[in-house]
Amino acid sequence: MEISVELTVTPLQDDYETPIIAFIKKLRESGLKIKENPLSTQVYGAYNQVMPILQTELKESLELMQRGVILMKIVKTDRYDYEPHF
Repeated sequence: MEISVELTVTPLQDDYETPIIAFIKKLRESGLKIKENPLSTQVYGAYNQVMPILQTELKESLELMQRGVILMKIVKTDRYDYEPHF
C-alpha cells in the first residue's frame, strides 16, 4: 500500500531549529522520497517501508526536544507527483 505522510515538527523551545534540521537530515538519508517546504515535510512510499523509518526518526526527534508537538497526516496514496490543475 502506497502512502503520503505530511509531518510538522514544532519544538516549543528557544533552540527550535536544531531538532527540525536533524529530523529532515535523517529523512534525507533514509532513501525515502521526500519534499520539504517551510511549514512541513512530506514523505512518500510503501507503508511497510515508510512507517518503520518514521517510528525511529520521530522518537529521535522527540528526544532532542525539551517540549514539542509533531503533527502527522497520512493519505492512502502516493501523491509525490501531484500537480494542481487550476
